[in-house]
Amino acid sequence: MPKDNAINEITLRKYEKPYSTDKRQLVKKICLSLGLLQPGDGRDIIVDILMVLIEEQKKKNKLDSEEIRKKVEVVRKNHNLELKGLAESNIRRQLKRLRDLMIIEKNNNLYHLTEFESLHEIFNNKIQKFIIDPSIQRINDYLSELEKQ
Repeated sequence: MPKDNAINEITLRKYEKPYSTDKRQLVKKICLSLGLLQPGDGRDIIVDILMVLIEEQKKKNKLDSEEIRKKVEVVRKNHNLELKGLAESNIRRQLKRLRDLMIIEKNNNLYHLTEFESLHEIFNNKIQKFIIDPSIQRINDYLSELEKQ
């Protein structure tokens, strides 16, 4: 009998249309929409990590986890946010979550947005194409198999 281990997993949430022009709020909604952040979760360091990587993508910069941590600390101070979650181990854990979703890449311990593409392109070319569409197809396979029974 086959195992019940998921090959891939993604949580998607639909929110109201974007109305905020505040960049951090937009990135936070993206993280919530992609299941990287739970609704009501105060531990939102992943938002700032992603913001830092989006900014660095424009300059095609690659950063190590310590550089990311320092830049995240500046972002959080600028937004008057608590400095919780800045431990190196937590930063690396959040970076792995972004890598697992194919949003970022790691080469020689340096991180950057996948192929230096925009987040929009990454979503369309990676997340939708390689995670969402195949997941929907597999659900349809199970539904078709059920109808045969």
